Amino acid sequence: MDNNIIIKTDSLFKQYGEGETKVMALDNVNMEIRRGEFVAVTGESGSGKTTLLNVIGSLDTPNSGKVYFNGDEMTRKSDNELSTYRRRSIGFIFQSYNLIPVLNVEENIVLPLNLDSTEPDMAYLNELLELTGLTSKRRSYPSELSGGQQQRVAFARALIHKPELILADEPTGNLDSRNSREIIEILKSSIRKYAQTLILITHDLSIAAQADRIFRMQDGILTESEGTLK
Repeated sequence: MDNNIIIKTDSLFKQYGEGETKVMALDNVNMEIRRGEFVAVTGESGSGKTTLLNVIGSLDTPNSGKVYFNGDEMTRKSDNELSTYRRRSIGFIFQSYNLIPVLNVEENIVLPLNLDSTEPDMAYLNELLELTGLTSKRRSYPSELSGGQQQRVAFARALIHKPELILADEPTGNLDSRNSREIIEILKSSIRKYAQTLILITHDLSIAAQADRIFRMQDGILTESEGTLK
């Protein structure tokens, strides 16, 4: 396998339900993502976008098919190995911020490191706080932050362990247009600065247009757009 390919999926199938209630969330999905790319996945609600992201991130398992990360087949790993993969190699960003109300900004950001019994790199933490514009809010609690600020905390938390891959599921879905633009600019700045790969799900075509490549999901079938929307 090409050493520049960070994610490869091979004939992924995922079905929910049976008979009349059957939903084919992934229907023979094949994709290759190169290291350092910003890839957008668009499509209607229920088309299979989130299922694809969850399977790539080992939050869900396919009925059949394979997922490779840096050439290593993840679909044959043990639960403990997959847990380590998620903790150390992937940064997850969701539409809901999932912050812990009783922890302040800094404590929420370093939580993944605490769960992995790892001490934070304070210089890097300060760098993330500056990148996300949260330096003055490091002792604030989620209830004291705006929606945009809470999403920035979630973003910094996803980056604190220096992941190679960022998986973002509608990260701007709960934000207004100004905050959406700012979050996407932070994401783009991060993947350039830290040489990361970003797979982002979005309904917003103006956001998708900023990606290096664009895929579309429809009824579980993934296709790559010709060129980009730029």
